[in-house]
Amino acid sequence: MRHSFSNLPLTGVKVVDFGQYIAGPAVAMLLGDLGATVVHIDPPEGAMWDSPANAMLNRNKVIVNLDLKTPEGLEQALALCAEADILIENFRPGKLSKLGIDFAAMRNDRPELITLSIPGFASDDEERRELRAFESIVAASSGVFTDMGLNRVLMGLNPSFSPLPLSSAYASQIAASATVLALQARQLTGQGDAIEVPLAAAVMEGLCYNSIHVSDMPQRYLTQREVEIERRRIEGLPMNVSYEDLQELLDPFFRSYMCKDGRMFYVVCPSHKNHARRCLEVLGIYDELVEEGLTSEEDTYKPWSEWEHNTSLGVYPMPKDWADKIAARMKEVFMTRTSHEWKKMFGRGMIPGAPQRWLQEWIHDEYAETSGLMIDVWDPVYGDMTQPGPVVWLEESGEEALKPEPRRWAEFDEALKILKKHRTELPEPAEAENREGWLSGVRVLDLCNVIAGPHSASYLARFGAEVIKLDPAEPMYDSWNTVIYGMSQMRGKSSILADITSRHGRQVFEDLVKTVDVIVWNAPDNQIRKMGLDADNLRKLNPDAIFCKLDCFSGVRRGTRTDYIGYDDLVQAATGIMLRFGGAMDRPEEHAHVGTIDVMCGFGGALSVAAALYQKHRFGRIGRGRTSLTANSGLLQAPFAFDFKGRGLFDEPSGPEANGYDALTRFYYTASGRYILLSAYESDLPRFAQVEGLEELPNLPEEERAAYLSQAFQLQPASEWVARLRAADLAATICENLEALRALNTRESDGLPGIDKGSYSFSVYPDHPSGHEVTQLDPYAVRPAQSKVYALDPAEKFGTSTRAILRDLGYAEKAIEQMIASGDISTSWADEYLPS
Repeated sequence: MRHSFSNLPLTGVKVVDFGQYIAGPAVAMLLGDLGATVVHIDPPEGAMWDSPANAMLNRNKVIVNLDLKTPEGLEQALALCAEADILIENFRPGKLSKLGIDFAAMRNDRPELITLSIPGFASDDEERRELRAFESIVAASSGVFTDMGLNRVLMGLNPSFSPLPLSSAYASQIAASATVLALQARQLTGQGDAIEVPLAAAVMEGLCYNSIHVSDMPQRYLTQREVEIERRRIEGLPMNVSYEDLQELLDPFFRSYMCKDGRMFYVVCPSHKNHARRCLEVLGIYDELVEEGLTSEEDTYKPWSEWEHNTSLGVYPMPKDWADKIAARMKEVFMTRTSHEWKKMFGRGMIPGAPQRWLQEWIHDEYAETSGLMIDVWDPVYGDMTQPGPVVWLEESGEEALKPEPRRWAEFDEALKILKKHRTELPEPAEAENREGWLSGVRVLDLCNVIAGPHSASYLARFGAEVIKLDPAEPMYDSWNTVIYGMSQMRGKSSILADITSRHGRQVFEDLVKTVDVIVWNAPDNQIRKMGLDADNLRKLNPDAIFCKLDCFSGVRRGTRTDYIGYDDLVQAATGIMLRFGGAMDRPEEHAHVGTIDVMCGFGGALSVAAALYQKHRFGRIGRGRTSLTANSGLLQAPFAFDFKGRGLFDEPSGPEANGYDALTRFYYTASGRYILLSAYESDLPRFAQVEGLEELPNLPEEERAAYLSQAFQLQPASEWVARLRAADLAATICENLEALRALNTRESDGLPGIDKGSYSFSVYPDHPSGHEVTQLDPYAVRPAQSKVYALDPAEKFGTSTRAILRDLGYAEKAIEQMIASGDISTSWADEYLPS
């Protein structure tokens, strides 16, 4: 294990990890990377999922093989639990307690204990709680594979399979952040908690930007693809658009272009005042397009009917005539240079763009290695191995996090001795605080934009934090980005608008910094220094404030791309996700869901805040939390993001035709016209003999299984097959879609967070401040037994709280009016909440 002295924030925290597959072990890995001492318990025959990914998931862990079905094994497991601060499991509800590992009983004896359960479906979901909730079963049940993005709908690919373990990746970041938030609160209250994070609820939170419904959405926000889907549905036309034709429905600043070296380059410049212009300038075609009549509106937050022209550079989506004209010129220019040249020109020009790469290339990318996004670890099974580096770290201990201990196996006695070495220190009862939420009394300043950073701060609000969102006095992004995304990531916040580069705005900014406990920003280092939020300058303003930074490409160490700006989509391009989804270099496709990595990175940002708060309470050290979209892509691709001598092919399911892993785990069409997802292992084959209509399957050669199952499944409706398979304890589910889940699980907002509503929970806000009826997912994935989770207020209009925040800072009414008159401070970007 690690040296006795460590600067890692969770040093001395003791974890016993019963987890199997991905989610449970990944939570313990995240805690171990932050310094926790982890003992992992496997059955005598080893891990239930035999994968090289376990080398990463179990790094920094001592592994003990115990048979919980024997008195000795159970006694040893309980002895390890008795030394732990945190216990983790991810089985079906109640399974572990039936074996004698009863978390509730342990918490009765030791109220300071923190327990974490990550079932597939919620323990209060009577319909689904007993299902074999494999990754793909949770995904199919939660609408992940159906209507999977506008592209797949238009191409008629429905359902559509992805091997990314979205449910486990979201759940591990949500659960790790919740666990450490409970841990930092325990340093003040002395009380632990029992936490449940169902995979189904976690993946729904990850997809909350996809499942939101806004009534009467103004026409200006509909993309060409959405208009085409609507047209085909109205006219009864098939969804059969070819990949090539589909590209011509994409915005010119949100698509891939072929370069001179035969590699595609992905441009993601919609919606920002400067990015689209800089993009055309670096391509050398800005002036000629302006001469041809390309316009930029001064104020794009006015109603569309009041614009001087029908388009404005830097607004998404562009109308079709200009989209076609700009894209045609961009195609020509991109062919004049290689993707590598464009990468440097875009990066240095502060323009979001990246070449398409395969995962195999990314694992061995020079920047990935030098920055610590990919690290070399010697594993006792696989030898020298390349794995993703730390996903979340603190700046001052990041170097230490780059050198994880490889997993190793030990006997029970040694594992117990390792845990006993650390002493848990808690406040005396007389000094303990009372808190309703884990973050009650904590004040957060959110300086972020788009999704990852703002989502992180909104997530903190559900645990009682007071969050102030500061945005520019004049918007840098168009309303498609700020207001529509803001309906999700502005929940639970108060909003102030100030130009922090101006005299008055700078003063207000510094006054706010002096009053908060946590500052969250997604900005490159040079911008952070310029605003005086680097460690030295922040110490002068507020020596107790914790600063958390989220960005696109950072690793622990600085490198050539550290300060390049970018978004979720660019990380998908750079790390192989788009090429896997599309299947070939000349047909990359964005993984279909808005915020695939963004939202996950937001939860990672919250984990870094939680770890820094714990370190502050426990050791008195002020730290700076870090995570990045690219670091999170390693966790999202955990089942295949590694390399070692003798590794097999990088052959996970890819491309538009992928329908699963093999005949036993894939989609099947049924007599009712609905698809089911079957998810079974080779070891499950004997169970099929008990399923009426599938009795012959166990005796068939492997190559005949798919044809046999395809024919059989077309003889009965989906619901009948799911019932028959589940009766034999085989995993199967109907492929649901988000709209149906929302319709079946929505109630009028009642001021509650939905954590008692099972696996799916939405609220409708008929009187939403936007003036539109809005239905959105509840903040319900984290279910503590002790601490309160707050229902978040709907997102207020940007600038609504400007005056109230200034009054709280002590400004007189006259001074406030003068500052607003100067333009440095603003109370609104537009007359309308959602510009029409």
